[in-house]
Amino acid sequence: MIAQAKGRYIRVSPTKMRLVIDLIRGKDVASSLAILTHVNKGSTPTITKVLNSAISNAKQKGLDETQLYVSKITADQGPSWKRFRAAPFGRATRILKKTTHLTIELDLITK
Repeated sequence: MIAQAKGRYIRVSPTKMRLVIDLIRGKDVASSLAILTHVNKGSTPTITKVLNSAISNAKQKGLDETQLYVSKITADQGPSWKRFRAAPFGRATRILKKTTHLTIELDLITK
């Protein structure tokens, strides 16, 4: 691992975020950003923001953007917000608004 960035308590469920991160896992940074610009999902702006943060962390160490690829990317479940919704017969049912902890690790391309 050369550089790492984390996004915590992101208000998207981990299942929905994993649909997008599976597309960029193992790809180089330039093609990952290109893929994210063309994916029409709600979690792509957040993933792009965390990926750009990881890229800038690598640049602080003096590395070039063309030498990097996404070596590890995970979307783990964070704490859930508990809310209640009205149900029939005067009852209330619990709904869970899930959050995500996103971790992106970049590494050098070895040929």
